[in-house]
Amino acid sequence: MNWSGGKDSALALYHALRDPALHVTELLTSVNAHHGRVSMHGVRTALLEAQAQRIGLPLTQLRLPENPDMAAYEQLMRATLAPLQARGVARSVFGDIHLEDLRRYREQQLAAVGLEAVFPLWQRPNAELLAEYLALGFRAVVVCVNEQHLDRSFCGRELNQEFLRDLPPGIDSCGENGEYHSFVYDAPYFSSPIAVQRGELVRRTYPAPNGSSSTEAAFWFQDLLLAD
Repeated sequence: MNWSGGKDSALALYHALRDPALHVTELLTSVNAHHGRVSMHGVRTALLEAQAQRIGLPLTQLRLPENPDMAAYEQLMRATLAPLQARGVARSVFGDIHLEDLRRYREQQLAAVGLEAVFPLWQRPNAELLAEYLALGFRAVVVCVNEQHLDRSFCGRELNQEFLRDLPPGIDSCGENGEYHSFVYDAPYFSSPIAVQRGELVRRTYPAPNGSSSTEAAFWFQDLLLAD
């Protein structure tokens, strides 16, 4: 299971665990080795490990340098997948919903090393997924927002019906375009909720992706700390 710690991977894992054709044996998460945080989400690895403990699955961390290029990322990913394959892993589960180019990239990269990609949430309507997420009792904090789409007031909020209602027009309600990321602190398959407390709210800037009209991209991050 490609586990980001956010709502989409958490909901995808829920369905993977209930699928008789799948047997989930591992969690795999990309982390920034320099900062000790989940890539993109900015969540401390201590919270990631708390999730894995409550799920009851072993966690493998793909430890990345500060700013890896794609060639370095793909080389590290292959090296990380090799021992998992040696233990019998044949499929890789993702929480992607509707980004066709991302799905093709994942499928091509995995096929090159003999693995199959699985997408339990693929092309399900956003409203349906979010209603299911809420009805099942998942609970999460929004830990990162892209300033291009959402202002800082959305960062650190509970991912609930009120948050979704407040999203501006034109925003993907599932954050599929990177508008926001979340940290799940309770799920139907957790042995217990994770007690967290909010720390510092931090703004960080990064070079804008190629083809962008701006010179940099800005994100707000809500630091979370274990409260127990």
